[in-house]
Amino acid sequence: MQNPIPDYLREVLDALRDDTSGERAGYIPELAEAHPDYFALAVTTAMGSTYTAGDAGIEFTIQSISKPFAYAAAIMDRGLDQVLERIGVEPSGEAFNELSLEAGTNRPKNPMINAGAIAAHGLLVGADATGEQRVDRALELFSALAGRQLRIDESVFASELGTADHNLSMAHMLRKHGIIADDPHEVVAGYTRQCSILVTVADLSAMAATLANGGVQPCTHERIMDEATARQVMSVMAVAGMYDGAGDWLTRVGIPAKSGVAGGLVGVLPDQVGIGAFSPRLDSHGNSQRSRRAFERLSTDMGMHLLAPSHGRLDVVDVRRGGTRETFTLQGNVQFTAAAELLDLFAASDFDGPAHLDISRVFSFTDVARRMTLEGLRRLRNEGRRVFLHDPLQSLADPDLGDGTYPETP
Repeated sequence: MQNPIPDYLREVLDALRDDTSGERAGYIPELAEAHPDYFALAVTTAMGSTYTAGDAGIEFTIQSISKPFAYAAAIMDRGLDQVLERIGVEPSGEAFNELSLEAGTNRPKNPMINAGAIAAHGLLVGADATGEQRVDRALELFSALAGRQLRIDESVFASELGTADHNLSMAHMLRKHGIIADDPHEVVAGYTRQCSILVTVADLSAMAATLANGGVQPCTHERIMDEATARQVMSVMAVAGMYDGAGDWLTRVGIPAKSGVAGGLVGVLPDQVGIGAFSPRLDSHGNSQRSRRAFERLSTDMGMHLLAPSHGRLDVVDVRRGGTRETFTLQGNVQFTAAAELLDLFAASDFDGPAHLDISRVFSFTDVARRMTLEGLRRLRNEGRRVFLHDPLQSLADPDLGDGTYPETP
């Protein structure tokens, strides 16, 4: 059986391709030359499955999407208390490139704006770290989060550093106020290298899924950060990740997210998924226009709002073959991640006998999980297999497979 999730992601891309509004980041020469029509989506579940669509093999620079992950590194290297002495956690209500310092403390208001991100980069490794060591730390961590070795685009780095006057001026102010201790030019150069690391949408979704998974990389199973650090990062993404549009984003889309001016967008739902999107044209806030709309579709279609009910984690408890039948058993409250795992198991099966789905210990399905489960059963049946549903609690009441037919009762 072919898993329907990539089909859905392709449908989202196709529905939004005609939106050619927005402009590339023209103030950075290398980014101004990016192909404007690239468009890609990736979703990685907390269980380690990744689904992609569109131009998913295209690499682009991570840019400001590096901010939450460098913030995590700063917390890991210096401890949260030391980081909070230098960087706040309040939304600024201002654009990403405003200085936005708190009155009294002179801390940048949060690590998602440029001033806070420069301060976070300056905290990497330790007090005596060199600029090279801080860049190596970022590259090493981002690679571990992505599950593969990443690299820096030196051409983009040179292009950005040549137009970094505003960041340099902010770094000098941060040095004046004692927020950064090292040479402002060295810190800005390192921060710019950090922003020039190349990623794909699959890399972004895996990095975010590691946060969703409480700091454990879902594909390599390596613990990269502790749960408290992952929670801190996701919390700040929720309140400040989308700059001066953060409040509108959280209430409307409900996926903690971070954008980058190369056109990337990353989002995370705790215990569920990491999401990556890419399209170079930017809206007036500096966020990718089509990526933003793709996230809106995912939130609406797949019930991915952070504050939607029934976000409890579900396990695909068992898959057994006995005699002439194959039985899939679920339990709990079924949402996207669990339904995706079930579809993976359906797709991986090479059995041609009857398929039995036992949901006797399932209490509820979200709307998207219901649709995914029934679509999986429909595809199994269309491949010639008999499908049975054991549902004594009527968790999938009226399980129409889309054509007026129903699974058999065991």
